[in-house]
This record gives sequence, structure tokens and C-alpha cells, in this order.
Amino acid sequence: MFFFSGIDYIIGYWSGNNDWSKFPKPVDFFFKMIDRATYSTAFPFALLLTKKFYEGQSQILKIEKQQKENELKLLRSQIDPHFLFNNLNTLDSLIDSDSEKAKEYINRLSLIYRYLIQTKDAEVMELRSEIQFAENYIFLIETRFGNDYKFTIEKEGDITDKFIPTGALQALLENVVKHNKASNKVIKTQIKVTNDWLTVNNTKSNTLNKESLGTGLQNLQTRYELLSDKKVDIKNANSRFVISIPIIKLSEEN
Repeated sequence: MFFFSGIDYIIGYWSGNNDWSKFPKPVDFFFKMIDRATYSTAFPFALLLTKKFYEGQSQILKIEKQQKENELKLLRSQIDPHFLFNNLNTLDSLIDSDSEKAKEYINRLSLIYRYLIQTKDAEVMELRSEIQFAENYIFLIETRFGNDYKFTIEKEGDITDKFIPTGALQALLENVVKHNKASNKVIKTQIKVTNDWLTVNNTKSNTLNKESLGTGLQNLQTRYELLSDKKVDIKNANSRFVISIPIIKLSEEN
């Protein structure tokens, strides 16, 4: 538009066909045409810049999401490497001493591994499923250690449509066993589910096992930071250790 208007102006100027008293001088005309050209190109250029900006932001968000997913998978993969070895040792001793319990032990162990395989890529799982997994896991602990550890599970209200990070309860149960070496007294653990929290409250032994101290809980805290804005609450008293994890309600997260 700027080019053709300029050609028309020049032809008219040199041909003498126009009344130039009604038109601006050539210099004024030149600057006016630049202004028009600027307005005509500025808007599409701004649209192009805006489009590029949002495309860049979208790419950044995709990269951040992928990084979070990779971090979560890494944290989920940090399962106690001695888990299978210890359970096979327990099973070996049960086969000779109590064949019926050995069968039950194999069944529970298979359910645990099936669950671990099915949920290996899941960030969160239904609370109901995690509690069922925990019941099988507790059976293995109590069978392996006899009367050294005792667990109770208490549920208040409806637990449907409630979620926690996958494997969270396993990490909390492992924490009880790893950090409390049973001596002359039973380590009692209460698992309580309320509307907004899942709390694991256990007595402490006089002798603490400091091997891998804190790794599981640190991983769990990091996973909560990646999944939501909710935080894990830990209270470490003289005779008791209490950890509460927030229950995730997907309707709230969305």
C-alpha cells in the first residue's frame, strides 16, 4: 500500500494533473505514509510475537512436566533392594515349620508384587487400594518378625475418591521397621485415616537403627512437593514418632 500510494503521488506531482495546494508537501507526505505503514504492520507483528511467546511457554511447561514425571519415577524406583531377599528367607523357614502359613505368605507376596508392577508408572493411587496393599505388607512384617511389631488400621468415614502418592504407605511402614530395632518391647503402630490426613503413629524402641535414616521420608516429602502444595507433617517425640500425610482429593487439585 505504501509503495503504490507513493507511485501515484509522484506521477501526479510531475504530470501537473493534480491541484497540489490541497495536498501535503512531498516531505510531509513521505512521513505520513511511513506512519500508515507502521500502523498497518505493527498489529500483525504483535500477533506474531504473542503467538511465539505462548508457543515458547507451552514448550517450557511440557519440559517441566516431563522433568517432574522423571523425578517421580526415580523416587518411586527407590524400593528397598533387600525386600525380596528377606522375604525369600522368611518363606524358606516357613515351608518347614508351617506349610499353611507358607502358602498364605506366598499368596500375599504375589499380591504385593502384582500391585507394584501394576502401579509402577502411577503418580497417585486410590487410598482404598493403598490400604489393601498395606494389609498384605503388614502380614509379611508380622510373619517375619513375630511379635516384635504390631499394626492396627482405623478408618473414619468414606475413603472413596481419595488418593495418596503411590507406595506412600509402604514407605511409612518401612520407616517403622528400619528405624526401630525391636528389643524387649513390641513396636506398636496405629494407622489412622481421617477426612484429610493419613497418620502413622508408632512407639519408639530404645535402640534406633540409623541405616538409611530419613531416605524414604525425604523421598515422600519430595514427591508431595512435585504433586501438590501440601506438605508432610512429622512429629518426633521421646517415645513416639508420628507422621501425617495429606490425602489428595483430585476434585480439589483440578
